Amino acid sequence: MNKQELIAVVADQTGLPRADTARVVEGLLEAITAQLKKGSEVRLVGFGNFSVSRRKASTGRNPRTGEPMNIKATSQPKFRPGKVLKDSVN
Repeated sequence: MNKQELIAVVADQTGLPRADTARVVEGLLEAITAQLKKGSEVRLVGFGNFSVSRRKASTGRNPRTGEPMNIKATSQPKFRPGKVLKDSVN
């Protein structure tokens, strides 16, 4: 399911116009992204937690040449599903 399909399903379930639903979905995604950029965690009880994982800088090897190379530190978004979501899928 892509974003447009999600918007259509939510609009059908709520009875809201698709344009309003699209603004709500976009707003939700922007709010989650903004909080993750700040380094905050977003907790949706029953659904799951969005957080940021930080990876330290390290030294790796170039697979083609075998030369050592520096890998810079990065931040990765993470999602951990909640119990209700896990139970509903299983």
